[in-house]
Amino acid sequence: MTAGAGAAVPGTTAVVVGGGISGLLAARELARAGVRTTVLEATGAWGGCVGSHTVAGLSLDSGAESFATRSSAVADLAAGLGLAADIVGPNPGGAWVQLPDGPRELPKSGVLGIPANPWDPEVRRSLGLLGSVRAWADALLPASLGTKAEVTSVAALVRARMGRRVLDRLVAPVVGGVHSADPGLLDVDMVAPGLRAGIRQHGSLAAAVAAQRREGAAPQSTAPQNAAPQKAGSAVAGLRGGMHTLVTALVADLRRRGVVLLGATPADAVERTAHGWRVTSGEAAYDAGLLVVAVDGPAAVGLLTDTLPELAARRPAAGPDVGLVTLVVDLPELDAAPRGTGILVAPQSPGIRAKALTHATAKWAWLADQTGPGTHVLRLSYGRGEDHRPAATQQPGPGAAEPGSDDELFQTALKDASALLAVPVTPGDVVGWDVVRWAGALPFASLGHKKRVAEIRNICAADGSLAVVGGWLAGNGLAAIVADTPKQVRTLLP
Repeated sequence: MTAGAGAAVPGTTAVVVGGGISGLLAARELARAGVRTTVLEATGAWGGCVGSHTVAGLSLDSGAESFATRSSAVADLAAGLGLAADIVGPNPGGAWVQLPDGPRELPKSGVLGIPANPWDPEVRRSLGLLGSVRAWADALLPASLGTKAEVTSVAALVRARMGRRVLDRLVAPVVGGVHSADPGLLDVDMVAPGLRAGIRQHGSLAAAVAAQRREGAAPQSTAPQNAAPQKAGSAVAGLRGGMHTLVTALVADLRRRGVVLLGATPADAVERTAHGWRVTSGEAAYDAGLLVVAVDGPAAVGLLTDTLPELAARRPAAGPDVGLVTLVVDLPELDAAPRGTGILVAPQSPGIRAKALTHATAKWAWLADQTGPGTHVLRLSYGRGEDHRPAATQQPGPGAAEPGSDDELFQTALKDASALLAVPVTPGDVVGWDVVRWAGALPFASLGHKKRVAEIRNICAADGSLAVVGGWLAGNGLAAIVADTPKQVRTLLP
């Protein structure tokens, strides 16, 4: 049976495998160029990690709830979908970090937790005098330190230039919260592109961070539409109603453009044909001249290996499994936002399993307006990549070995929320709750991943009718995906 995309005329028809945000963006770019496009999604939901769920009657984000403003890519997309007026910035309260010796305000200006100024008051309070002196010594070191090796981990770069205290007390909590990974395992050139080049250009890691912060400021034309000023360090924005409204608008746009969206249609196999590509799903086959694969790295390589066997040796590692517990609580004591917009957790912090807590109603004014005083939305994240601390120091840390059942994870979240917010959160305070699990959904940018990505894309590009897209190639976060996906798809177009 042949269905879906129609005759496989090169350049006029396309199949996109994967209906996450990258797959939807790819389909939009193809449709805008006049290519008849079919999208196959294994689940019944669109948008992938930019999803939604209903908790206590509230429509909330079940995945991403903000986007980085280091470029205008997401804001421009939102504007193109009629959502420009809904772009908002977070409240200016700022975030905190939970350290083994207690909570501290997170430094207001940094990249991955790396401070732009070791003498900022928040940095001093987190590092102590000796820690700030060691971090300041970065300015005295040669620019070649940490920048000459072909690949370097986040941990190796920070430890060499600013010392272990910056790594343990600032960088590890941020990297764990954002990337669900040990900074010793992450390729710095993937998770902070241009940072090492900035050291060579500006002379120090702190100066490179400051330069990235300046360059990453949101352009005036796409600045969030709320009046409250953001603290430096709040380099994110969101959408009134939640980031999932972006997916709703994107799906509606695709339908208007005639894109065929087929949910519950997993791709079982991909093969090259005389005129293009054939994707099979069960007994159905979908033929097209162009193919875009927009699924996670291991799945993408698995689908393409029979056609491109040289990809097999470049199969990336699966990302960590992540659990998100959302609690809607009736707790007026939280009206004071005791930990600002949320709190990240250092891996060494005893007795806390979460890697991060977002106080969503303290972060987003539109959500607080919806819930009203006394009602709060808390999001606790669990799951961190493999921990490579020395065996003698290993113990269950934040996000490690999370409980198996949803009920167990809910009980753990109550305990963690109470400890992190310094306000008891009991089952009687909970109006509604939900657990969402993402199995390997976050891309894992391990050492050497940047080179692997380049090799994979070169192999696929040689065909001329195939593109691979997604966070595992572009980098973690909506900003990276939204900027990268259309660019990759355009290489297939005349």
